[in-house]
Amino acid sequence: MRPSLRKLGLGASQFPSGAALRGRPPEAEVRDMLIACARADLGFLDAGGAAPLCESMLGEHLPRPIPMGVLIRSVRGDRGPDGVELEVRATMTRLRLTKARAVVVQSASDLFAPSGQALWDRLKRLRDEGLFDQVGVCAYASDDPVGMCRRFKPDLLQAPASLLDQRLLLDGSLMAVREMGVEVHLRSIFLNGLLFLPPDRVPAQLKGAAGSLSRARRMIAEGRSDPLQAALGFALSRPEADAVIVGASSVGELNAVIAAAASPPPDLDWDEMAIDDPIALDPRSWEAA
Repeated sequence: MRPSLRKLGLGASQFPSGAALRGRPPEAEVRDMLIACARADLGFLDAGGAAPLCESMLGEHLPRPIPMGVLIRSVRGDRGPDGVELEVRATMTRLRLTKARAVVVQSASDLFAPSGQALWDRLKRLRDEGLFDQVGVCAYASDDPVGMCRRFKPDLLQAPASLLDQRLLLDGSLMAVREMGVEVHLRSIFLNGLLFLPPDRVPAQLKGAAGSLSRARRMIAEGRSDPLQAALGFALSRPEADAVIVGASSVGELNAVIAAAASPPPDLDWDEMAIDDPIALDPRSWEAA
C-alpha cells in the first residue's frame, strides 16, 4: 500500500448502518471494517461519533495490539468537567482502551461557553495523567481556527476542507495552525456527499451551487478520474494535513475508499473546483435554507 494511507483515518459515526441494508449482523460489519483498516495500514480510527453500543463493538473487535491511533470525543461541556471526565472514562472502558491517541472537543463553541475553560483544563489534566496523548478541538471555518488555536493551544485541530470547500486552505488558516505545532486533521472531505450528486439531484436549496458542482464534476471526468478518487487525492496531497478522516457505512464503501486513496492522485486544477456558495459550504444550514 502507498505510504499516504497512514494519513488516512476512518470515522466511525456512519457505521455499521450499512449492515442493515445488506442483512448482516452489525458486529460482523464492524469486525470486517476494522480488519480492512488494519490490512490497509490506516493510521487512525476516529471513534468520536460512535454510539455507546457501537463503541462496545469496536472495543470487542479492534485488533490487539491496536495498529492505529484511536481518537475519542468529549461530551458537551455544559455537563461540567466531572460529567465530561466520567463519560470520557466510560468511552475508554467500552473501547477497552487504557490510552487513546487523542480526545477531541466536539465543538469549538464548547470552549467559549461559561464552563469552557474548566472543560479544557480537565481534559489537559487527563492528558497529563496519561489517559491520552493529545487534546484537540473540532472547528468550523466560522470559528476562527487560528485565533482559537492561539488562545487554547490544542495539540490537534479537526477542520472541514475539501476540493469544494477550500476556505481554510486558500486563506492560509490551516497552514498557520500547523506552523504553530498543532496537528491538523481534515474532515468532511466529501462535503456530506455533495460532490457525488448529479446535477438533477442537487437539493433545491443548493441550486445556487449547481453550476459550480457541474463544472467540478466535468473537470474530474475530463481528467479521467472520478469524484471519490479526486476528493481523496486532493485531501491526502495537502501539505497542511497530518491526517484525513473519512466516513464509511459498510466494508464495501471502506474498500472503495481504500482503493481510491491508494491510487495516484489525478492531475487536476484543484483551485478551479472551489465553490463559494455559503449555504452549500455549511451542511448545517441545508435544512434551514
